[in-house]
Amino acid sequence: MKHSYYKIYKPYGYLSQFVNHQNKRRNKKLLSQLFTLSDNVMAVGRLDEKSEGLLLLTTDGKFSNHITSSKIEKEYHVMVDGKITPKAVLELQRGIEISVEGKLYKTKPSKAHILDDTSHIIERFVRDEKHGPTSWLSISITEGKFRQVRRMTAKVGYPTLRLVRVRIGDYALQDMKPTEICSIQPLQY
Repeated sequence: MKHSYYKIYKPYGYLSQFVNHQNKRRNKKLLSQLFTLSDNVMAVGRLDEKSEGLLLLTTDGKFSNHITSSKIEKEYHVMVDGKITPKAVLELQRGIEISVEGKLYKTKPSKAHILDDTSHIIERFVRDEKHGPTSWLSISITEGKFRQVRRMTAKVGYPTLRLVRVRIGDYALQDMKPTEICSIQPLQY
């Protein structure tokens, strides 16, 4: 069987799924409203409704398992509330305790640094400047607990205002725009 592989720029406001099986999410926007693909295409991992950026799609379960494994680094560019301090960035790098399903969990060390140049990020209104300064940082992790990056930035005192995944392993968002899709060749796994 020949498998299909894609990368998309998932826009803000969409769930990372094609079919909705839950009543409570009846009015949510799905990827099927943007893309017409074969019935057995699945999202590799997830981005929550309020997150945007790189999402891989495939019909290959082995590829999906490989990408979601803890060996593959995922990089996020994150707009946070306030001017983040070097001390907070260091805390993110070392790993911090967050709550996951009601239990405390210590994150693995991450790669984190402040972003000075955000020209590669598509502009989108988040909030009015009168509500105070914001800053951008890059966070790369190899795990993916539920809303982990958002929980990490909140824990160090800088809630996430916007989250854009820009890289999954060797696959990068590059200059894609929201709702764009392109076929990819899977790298060795």
